[in-house]
Formats: sequence, structure tokens, C-alpha cells
Amino acid sequence: MAPRVLVVGASVGGATAAITLRSFGIETIMIEKELVKAKPCGGAVPPAAFHEFDLPTSLIDRKVRQCLIVSPSGQETHVPVAGTVPSDDDYVAMVRREVFDSFLRQRAQERGAELIHAQLTGLRVDRRGVEATYRTPTGHEGSVWADVVIGADGAYSPTAKFLGLPNLPRAVAMQERIKLPPDKMARWEETADLYLGREVSPDLYAWAFPKRDHIAVGIGAGPGHGSAAKQLLANLKRRLGPALDGGQVILREAHALPMEPRPHMAFDRAMLIGDAAGLVVHTSGEGIYWAMKSGQMAAQTLAEYLDVPSAANLRHYERRWWKQYGTMYRFLRFLQIWGYGNERQMEVFTEMCRNYDVQRLTFDSYMHKKMAPAPWLAQLRMTAEIIASEVRNYVRPRTPLREQLGLMVVEKARAMAADEAIAANSAK
Repeated sequence: MAPRVLVVGASVGGATAAITLRSFGIETIMIEKELVKAKPCGGAVPPAAFHEFDLPTSLIDRKVRQCLIVSPSGQETHVPVAGTVPSDDDYVAMVRREVFDSFLRQRAQERGAELIHAQLTGLRVDRRGVEATYRTPTGHEGSVWADVVIGADGAYSPTAKFLGLPNLPRAVAMQERIKLPPDKMARWEETADLYLGREVSPDLYAWAFPKRDHIAVGIGAGPGHGSAAKQLLANLKRRLGPALDGGQVILREAHALPMEPRPHMAFDRAMLIGDAAGLVVHTSGEGIYWAMKSGQMAAQTLAEYLDVPSAANLRHYERRWWKQYGTMYRFLRFLQIWGYGNERQMEVFTEMCRNYDVQRLTFDSYMHKKMAPAPWLAQLRMTAEIIASEVRNYVRPRTPLREQLGLMVVEKARAMAADEAIAANSAK
């Protein structure tokens, strides 16, 4: 019998994995529990994704070319979304997940992948293969046999749970889609807003992202702050004030974001991708591109080792992943702790984003998903401006910056430990 792969989850990561598997002629089955409701998401996608995955630009609602960053005190930084050499690709694509995900699922089916609309209810993996059981929305129960399973089923990943893996520390994102009158919508024609401050997000950021005929207004709250999400969103809407006048809330949605990558993303006859593997970058919370890329890389590795899908072989996927993206992940994790650690640092972060070298490095890295090199002279300029900003915003000048960064890391670790203890007690 021909080798068969089961993909649990047919959102962006799972669908991309299925498309890639079918390009190798591998029989592929997708199980997806939700085909109607869109996955809650800010919906920002870099141009690189459209090139790498051959996506039509008709999926784009808006092309954001300016980013407004607002600090806790209200100081503003207007950042042009442009790389070193201005081009037509200098934008952040805004998409609606109900449109984007549906396109990828349909493409996977057109390439020969089978789609089962059902929820995973059981998963057994042994040396002989994989057996999955499922239940459809109508109550029908069935089972699927496969040689390997790819878990692409989000931050709460049932696949990971059935494999016996622990929960990841999670952030909460909550947003409302608000339809505005045309004169108000013009404010966000090519602009996305980011807001910093404890009243809207203690350790991440809040946003206003434009879509085709509405804006998505939302907040992110890291581990330990999820219970305050509704109040943080209300605070953000109050902060936006008149910009939302005449707006009508058409949808409120929330979802979890993993805040740490898993130590391992591949096992005997099993692989995890996207949110299920914890592949969300810390500073921005971006996950769409990373889910698609991890789905592609996992499928490519699986095609290479499908005859012997052992953990030793399948972990070539995670080694390749961290070789290519490890530096970027570690840097963005540090940047989140440093830039969002407290309101003083948020002020510094906002000022830092006015620096041309920072803008170039940030958006070159975002557009092309590579750590753009920084010439030593640019590094000196950035360092000098950051030190000057620290001095301007420093409340306790006798405390060394290195010590402050260390305190931020400790505070973050304590919050995560508290969440893990709560989760452990809840599971008992």
C-alpha cells in the first residue's frame, strides 16, 4: 500500500503541508474541525509569503505601507514600511483568514489531498503506524490509518496532547472587527496602528489593522494576564476614541498564542508545525508565515524519510528549521523582553523605531525573513541613540541597564512559572 500521511488541521500550516506532500505524490488526508468560522487573527502576511508559496495578490485586503507606533505616554513614531531599496513589495499584506485559509484548503484538495470535516478524538502512534479516530459535526465516528501524522492544530494542539506532550505557555489575543463609515475608514487606507502601554497590553502590544471594509482592533496579553483581556480591549477602544465614531462591531474573537517553541517538533511517525510547535515570533506575535514555512519544511523532510519515519530521521526538519531561523527567533524573543518589559522601555522602543537603521533592519528582516546584516557604523549609531533614549526615559538612573534587562527576564520567567502551576493544578 502506498505511504499515507495524516495532517490534523487544515488551516494555513496544515494546508501548506498537504500541498507540499501532494507535490511529491504522497497520499494525504487532512482533518479539520472548523470550516466555517474564521480563525481569530490579526491577519498580517509578509510579501515573501506570496512569492514563496505562489499566492494570488487577490487574497490581499489592504497593503499597509505605513505603521504608526504610539507609546504609553502618547508619543508617536511613523514608520514607513520599506526595505533598503524601495520596491512594490514594500508593504504588509492584510488578509482575512476565512478567505486566506479557504483558498489554501481548496488548493490542497485540487492537488489531490482528501479533506475530512471532523474533530480528532483519539490518536495512537506505534511502530506499525498511526491510527486516528474522529467525530464529524453530525455525530458520525470514523477512523483513519496513516504512516505518519503532522499536527497542525494550533496552540491547544490535540495531536500534541495525544502524544503526551505538555502544554506550552500561552498568550491571549482578543480583537473586535469594527465596520466604520467611509470617512473614518480612510484613516486606515494604508496604515496600521500599534499601541504600547500597560493599559492596553502589559507585555505585548495592541493594534488596529485595516481589512477590506472594516478594521480589526485587538490586544495581546502574555502569560499571567489573560483574565484582563476584555478590559484591555475596552481600554484600547477608549484610547482610539473618535477614530471609532460611528463604528459597528461585527465580530468579537479571541485565540491563544504559544509563547515558547517546543524543545522537539518531530518524533517517531509524528511531527508538529506552526502554533502546535510553538512557532510564533515574540515581538510581533506573527504566526501565518511561520506556520506555512514549517508546514512546507516538515513535508519536504517527510518526503525524504518516509520509508523510515523515525524520530532520528524526522528531526532533520527541526535542525534545518533552527539553523535557518534560530538567530531571528532568539533576537525577537530578546527584543520583546527588552522593548515591552515595562512602560519606560516601551517609550525607548517607540523612540528607537524612528532610527533609519532600525527601520531598515526591521523591515528587511520582515519582508525577506532573514536577519539583515548591520554594518558596524550603523550599529554604533543605533547604540548611541538607544543609550540617549534610555537616559531620557530612565526613572532609576543608578540601576545599570544590564541589571534592568536581567530583572525583565526574571519577571517573565516568574509569570510563566505561575501559569504552568495553574495549568498543572487544573489538570489534576
